[in-house]
Amino acid sequence: GVSGGIDSLVAAVLTHKAIGNQLYCIFINNGLLRKGEAEEVQKRFKENFKIDLIYVDASERFLKKLKGVSDPEVKRKIVGEEFIRVFEEKAKDIGKVEYLLQGTLYPDVIESISLEGPSSMIKSHHNVGGLPEEMKLKVLEPLKYLFKDEVRKVAKKLKFPEEVIWRQPFPGPGLSIRIIGPVEKERLDILREADEIIKQEIKKNGLYKKVWQSFGILLPIKTVGVMGVGEISNRIINEVKSINRVVYDISSKPPATIEWE
Repeated sequence: GVSGGIDSLVAAVLTHKAIGNQLYCIFINNGLLRKGEAEEVQKRFKENFKIDLIYVDASERFLKKLKGVSDPEVKRKIVGEEFIRVFEEKAKDIGKVEYLLQGTLYPDVIESISLEGPSSMIKSHHNVGGLPEEMKLKVLEPLKYLFKDEVRKVAKKLKFPEEVIWRQPFPGPGLSIRIIGPVEKERLDILREADEIIKQEIKKNGLYKKVWQSFGILLPIKTVGVMGVGEISNRIINEVKSINRVVYDISSKPPATIEWE
């Protein structure tokens, strides 16, 4: 399974070099992607990697399962399970598929494992703690002992395009865990527009490679409208309908986590 991010792409390209056309790359649009991401991933595969890509639009299926769900851990479990079920269905169509390749990294494993009981677990990663207990496919994780900077070094050796190497990490549950509360199509659309503005402004100011992650979180709560200051807040408030306040999270990590949920 590929997401278009550097982790799954490095895993896919290395595996393709080893087994050639025995590898089937499946990209699932779960309806929780960033603006233009589905089109971008398909274009990237066609132009840069010359590997056949099976595209599956399962957005309605995922949104239906997530309807009314607010708990972020439940969101992760739902997304993880649905990913696996879609992969199993496509594997059945292909015939005689035994393994599911994932771009899981070491930090994903660390975050998902509790050494002192459930309370000490940071959050489940959908590739690890978010997977269902019963699966028909065996999971392969060739990068599971690597960190992001090490994967980027491998990508450079493989001559990946710069935009792929420096693409900011994006969680498997996507925008569902960047919306506080239930996931709705309208909320997803609002967050996509705001998130795109943040990305544009970060890139315009030459900060994209210097910032580990920069993204929007949607807080669907009513507030008194206040005009923001600064380019990013002004653009979001003026260009994205339904948003009237922009805040900046300055919490340090640790103890905070990058993703809010």
